[in-house]
Amino acid sequence: MPKKGTPPIEGEMLQGTLDLLVLQTLVLGPAHGHTIAHAIERQSENVLQVEHGSLYPALHRLEDRGWISSFWGTSENNRKARYYRMTPAGRKQLAEHISRWDLLVRAINRILRPATE
Repeated sequence: MPKKGTPPIEGEMLQGTLDLLVLQTLVLGPAHGHTIAHAIERQSENVLQVEHGSLYPALHRLEDRGWISSFWGTSENNRKARYYRMTPAGRKQLAEHISRWDLLVRAINRILRPATE
């Protein structure tokens, strides 16, 4: 859990980070937008909050790129909902995103925590 009083991070993510998080969430299986947003919040221990105004454009962008596909299904509330699932191209893209993310984190850590000799 974040420190008490620490505000959640909304709209401050690096460009492309939301795509990475959505793809990683869909590794577990198909999900609708509400479930994806809650999964990201829960997995980040409520540090990251995904606004629907950011999530749905990201889902459409990922679908346009062929990294996810969608279908209509019935939600746990017995309501019609659009579900998203990752495509093979999405799995490949996720691996590339994770590799770039790891590289970025190492580079930033070298700057923030320089080795002392």
